[in-house]
Amino acid sequence: MTPPGYCRLILTRHAKSDWDDPSLPDEARPLNERGRRSARALGDWLASRGHDPEEVLCSPARRTVETWERMAGAVFETRPALRLEQALYHATPETMLEVLRSARAPTVMMIGHNPGIAAFAAMLPARPPLSPEFRRFPTAATLVVDFQADGWADIRPGQGSMLDFVRLDGRG
Repeated sequence: MTPPGYCRLILTRHAKSDWDDPSLPDEARPLNERGRRSARALGDWLASRGHDPEEVLCSPARRTVETWERMAGAVFETRPALRLEQALYHATPETMLEVLRSARAPTVMMIGHNPGIAAFAAMLPARPPLSPEFRRFPTAATLVVDFQADGWADIRPGQGSMLDFVRLDGRG
């Protein structure tokens, strides 16, 4: 739960997608088996650390929606509202910030795509994680960052406090 006067963002890149059917349009690609495992593990990881989203802003691409559906199987204390946002499909960092500023809950999860999500993640915390994976923001990477703000309209890049960063690849 986010303390009063704070906003918490859980920023997630979709899990590993399936490239087996080249006839599928990009937006219709599902997760592969590894991606399904890592999305479920990511949901369990978030729940175990008390990072429960209250609102989910998600690209409408099949792989991002399926990432959330797998994560949602975790035992979260809340059942967040899911809002599909077309603007998040291959969004720029500026577009992601604009969509985030429309959020209503104090703890928001945003699920999107590279390269925009990596650039967005890099601009949020005052001190980025030391992990070499952070700049790449590979599939199933997740950043949890707090902002001292009364609402999302008040957040500014470079003012977030990094709480967690993880990448679960579903290989194990």
